[in-house]
Amino acid sequence: MAKNFILVYIGGEQPTNPQEANQHFKEYREWLTSLGDSVVSPVNPLKDSMTISPNGAVTRGSIAAMSGFTIIKADSIDTVVEMAKSCPFLDIGGSLEVSELLHMGSSESELN
Repeated sequence: MAKNFILVYIGGEQPTNPQEANQHFKEYREWLTSLGDSVVSPVNPLKDSMTISPNGAVTRGSIAAMSGFTIIKADSIDTVVEMAKSCPFLDIGGSLEVSELLHMGSSESELN
């Protein structure tokens, strides 16, 4: 049975040249299209992160340098890892992290 996995984008150097940026985004869109119906939520960039420390201190920015995520439906994490190996984000020095998303429930009875 298919499960949902999150593919997290970490780091990377976004091209500053407009032509290179357009080419990279074109390659990224083509990669997403190649995944077909497996893609549940394709492009989820993150902006203006804030980090809250255990002591309550708040600082601007992300400790993990996470820049976005994609949700993919697949039968196994190994399948998603194979899909991720051809992601153009790797070409700009970024790393990818894949994790299975677990459903925790939304009602009180599902959480207990």
